[in-house]
Amino acid sequence: MPRASRSDSSTTARRSTSTSSAATKSVARKSAPTKPKLYPSKIDFSDATRTKLVELANQRLADTFDLYSQVKQAHWNVKGLDFQQLHEFFDAVAAAIEPFVDVIAERVTTLGGIAMGTVRMAAATSTLKEYPNDIAAGTAHLEAVRDRVAAYGAANRKAIEAAGKLEDPTTEDLFTEVSRVIDLQLYFLESHLQG
Repeated sequence: MPRASRSDSSTTARRSTSTSSAATKSVARKSAPTKPKLYPSKIDFSDATRTKLVELANQRLADTFDLYSQVKQAHWNVKGLDFQQLHEFFDAVAAAIEPFVDVIAERVTTLGGIAMGTVRMAAATSTLKEYPNDIAAGTAHLEAVRDRVAAYGAANRKAIEAAGKLEDPTTEDLFTEVSRVIDLQLYFLESHLQG
């Protein structure tokens, strides 16, 4: 194997430093807060109210997308004697959550905002705890999913209240529908752990 010359190693060091600087700048840019852009709209809310509603809905979008992916994580990784039943069960829970990703994103755009809907955007702003990657047993996954569904449901109820204070019954109604579905999923999860 040929040895690297001194000029090769100094070039590599410069590239490494350059790459490191670019990564630092990228992280710095990523964390800088930006005011959400609003497109003009004839919807009957002030720009200030629309901005608050867009921020509220984008937060629900991030949490919804994150919750969906965390439930899929349980679906993919559950092990044990109850594998088949729980594998299918977690898939059904995820399927109940998934449509709200699109509905909430479209509410953001209806209000003239930009839906912050990529996986990276959701991960950067989700309020949910990270899903553990060191569990396999069905009960451990049930508890982890239950805890995240419960936290999501509590945050969603706060969003219902916030939408009401902003006098937007449409967004409030959307979050209420989400709440009905999430509470039902929480009941299903808790039923597996009781008795």
